[in-house]
Amino acid sequence: MSDIAHSTVTLDGHFAREFKEMAIPWRAEEAPDPDLLVLNEPLAAELSLDPAFLRSPEGLLLLIGNALPAEASPVAQAYAGHQFGWYASRLGDGRALLLGEIRHADGQLRDLHLKGSGRTPFARNGDGQAVVGPMLREFIVSESMHALNIPTTRSLAVVATGRSVQRETLLPGAILTRVASSHLRVGSFQYAGSTGDTGLLRRLADYALDRHYPTAVEAENRYLALLQGVISAQAALVAQWMLVGFVHGVMNTDNMTISGETLDYGPCAFMEGFDPAVVYSSIDETGRYAYRNQPLVAEWNLARLAESLLPLLHDDQEQAVDLAVEALGEFRRQYSGTWSAGMKAKLGLHEGLDDEVTSPLVDELVALLQESRADYTSFFRHLGKAARGQAETARSQVSDPAAFDDWVARWRALAPDADSMDGVNPVYIPRNHLVEEALTAATAGNTGPLKQLMDAVASPFDERPGLERYAAPAPDSFGPYRTFCGT
Repeated sequence: MSDIAHSTVTLDGHFAREFKEMAIPWRAEEAPDPDLLVLNEPLAAELSLDPAFLRSPEGLLLLIGNALPAEASPVAQAYAGHQFGWYASRLGDGRALLLGEIRHADGQLRDLHLKGSGRTPFARNGDGQAVVGPMLREFIVSESMHALNIPTTRSLAVVATGRSVQRETLLPGAILTRVASSHLRVGSFQYAGSTGDTGLLRRLADYALDRHYPTAVEAENRYLALLQGVISAQAALVAQWMLVGFVHGVMNTDNMTISGETLDYGPCAFMEGFDPAVVYSSIDETGRYAYRNQPLVAEWNLARLAESLLPLLHDDQEQAVDLAVEALGEFRRQYSGTWSAGMKAKLGLHEGLDDEVTSPLVDELVALLQESRADYTSFFRHLGKAARGQAETARSQVSDPAAFDDWVARWRALAPDADSMDGVNPVYIPRNHLVEEALTAATAGNTGPLKQLMDAVASPFDERPGLERYAAPAPDSFGPYRTFCGT
């Protein structure tokens, strides 16, 4: 393990210094033969990182934690969490490391974080490794979410390690370099709360306020304001997931951020044929994290955060519970408000229209989509053409054309704005069959399909000639889709 010399990269260690109770100093395993698979040059520029340096042998070692600035203090973070409803008091970064914090162009700190960098003391029975396919999946989907204007962690790079990793077969290993506003999670507060150390819990809450909700510091009850801020951020986030048909797949409390960014793209997917019960995760046997359940699970997770914060909300336990319950009561109202406004936007309807007019239209359309199993993304995009008087493409996707015609007549009477619809209804998403195609090719050493897919999803609202296959649903032969987390 070496230090980086003669570079201007600065990695601070705020979390490592301030939360020694929740951070184990650790180093990434040496990669035998690192090879850069993909680099996010625009993100690198936002972090004042020179892409040419990152592509150099020295920069490559920085990206995988094998050569760091002298002041860096990489750590494996501790957190707890409910996984599929079952509580684990000690999870933590089993195959991940927080390298440190780096300054973004917006003046705020970002975490520079590794995934697949080797076993840590939190690894339990895992090997600490990651493989090319799942790491590239996170790169593709997180950057697609960013392009869709949905809060998310970002992917800076994926580097092949040159090490073979045993899964069902031997697969090429890889490390993802991830960027986030922070890696504070609901599970971080569950861990701090479980220690019984109110001082630690208070310090963690103050850190979260300073990092993510600085205006709440002046509130009469700053810790209640923190809870309210996270509830609002998560209500908005999950509503945005639902509006684009995104299924997270593993909404454990250790995967819910305090910042309101989407975290962890393991068994995730974008829904194609509209089905509220759809599940893509191979390990979600009960459908706990099905598409339609995501708002309910988010609310449940936030209740776990509220439980952890109770000692800070009020000295009297009963009054603390009352404050938490009142705060949690806002989740459904805020989620519904964001979702309803988003559906109006998807339908090109003026936001000032009365909900009594628009809600029946939305409900009827959702029922029609479900009955028809219409492709969620392409239907809404084609609906923009229907607003221009060209309804046939959207009409062809539904099983009851007469009902659609009746619906369209009432909808068009409200003068939908087709251009605004095109600004919120994407043409291109990382469709599951195209993601698998890109991952299979990259695992075999061909990153061409990956680059072509990334080019499409980087500008999801701009329809471009020559990219028709990236807008088309999966062929019938693709079959039922299941995703895996890669551990």
